[in-house]
Amino acid sequence: MAIAGALSTAPDEAQLAAAHAALLRTAGLQLRFERLPPPPPPPSWLEPLLRAIVAAAPVLKILFWVGVAVAVALAIWLVVRDLPIARSWRRRPPAAAPATWRPEAEAARALLADADRLASEGRFDEAVHLILFRSIEDIGKRQASAVRANLTSRDLVETAPLSDAGRQAFRTIAEAVERSFFGGRATDAAIFAGCRREYEAFALAEGAA
Repeated sequence: MAIAGALSTAPDEAQLAAAHAALLRTAGLQLRFERLPPPPPPPSWLEPLLRAIVAAAPVLKILFWVGVAVAVALAIWLVVRDLPIARSWRRRPPAAAPATWRPEAEAARALLADADRLASEGRFDEAVHLILFRSIEDIGKRQASAVRANLTSRDLVETAPLSDAGRQAFRTIAEAVERSFFGGRATDAAIFAGCRREYEAFALAEGAA
């Protein structure tokens, strides 16, 4: 009986046809599906290029790892270059020592006079700076590469074309400048007098001898 009841409620062909016709009239439904056109063929130059890339793959791999090695070496150097051992490498004197530099006596006396004038006004920092920086300018005129190749006055003192007495004098002056310029310690009359004495002994007394 249940089967007979289910069959009696099933739609007949007329109902199916009416439902199908209503479906066809429904707006917004895509009922026709056209085949998409095939993709265009690749350009004629692409296939030779791909073959060349495949053939060059071993070389490209080597170049890639070489580039990685160079980048790693550069990164290591950027870290190591400011370590004390790297600075000591830069301070090594050149194999062929150039002629030693010493200022002209007249220029040295003029520099000392300018420094004394600043010191008489209590500007001891500026007086010591003047002795160092004007000497660096004078060395640069004699050997420009010595000045360009160094980053600090201390580096310059170690590699500049100076005699032993001159190098010792400028070590004292450079240390005084660093203490005042970077360490925040003011230069007093005693420090200035010591730097002046070192410079005068090198520039004038040694020159007269």
